[in-house]
Amino acid sequence: MGALKKATIYFDSDLHTAVRIHAAESDTSVSDIVNDALSAYFSELDEDLTDLKKRTKEPRLSMDSVLKKLKADGLI
Repeated sequence: MGALKKATIYFDSDLHTAVRIHAAESDTSVSDIVNDALSAYFSELDEDLTDLKKRTKEPRLSMDSVLKKLKADGLI
């Protein structure tokens, strides 16, 4: 982990209660929970962006062409 930086975060009151209770029950800190959540969020975002880049080579379909095909196939 890199150097620690201090930040002020404003939580919804119910989320604040939940994260404080979870921190106490799991013998960890609110900061550790937030850091873990942000790390997971950015990891998932990275996966999504990687998948999106792979899909840019796929043919693009317009909604109009999809609807026409569904009608032609008798599905709508």
